[in-house]
Amino acid sequence: MSVNGLPPYDTNNIFARILRGEIPCKRVLETPHALAFDDINPLAPTHVLVIPKGAYVSAADFHATATDAEIADFYRAVGQVGAPLETGGYRLLANMGHHAGQEVPHFHVHVVGGRALGPMLKTPA
Repeated sequence: MSVNGLPPYDTNNIFARILRGEIPCKRVLETPHALAFDDINPLAPTHVLVIPKGAYVSAADFHATATDAEIADFYRAVGQVGAPLETGGYRLLANMGHHAGQEVPHFHVHVVGGRALGPMLKTPA
């Protein structure tokens, strides 16, 4: 399904392959509708990706077409991954589309923390 001009879901993207067990990952949490695993190129001491198990290209696609159970379970998983970082704080980041830097065409949220992260976006020079 194409949503907001994004390409249709690619069943061979790396996250789809991880979900099928074709590529290993370091699991942090698994629920009926979500999988959380360590990012292979972490930007902070904690950098976990949380992905829905369904085939969703973006947040718009996920929010428009996922079931209420999938949505609730996914966001509870995001909260569970972030919970140990509550004291020092953490950032949730989801890139949607080319201009935002989305590298994998499967909706996912980065949970990043474990150190001071600085400003969210750098000011252009």
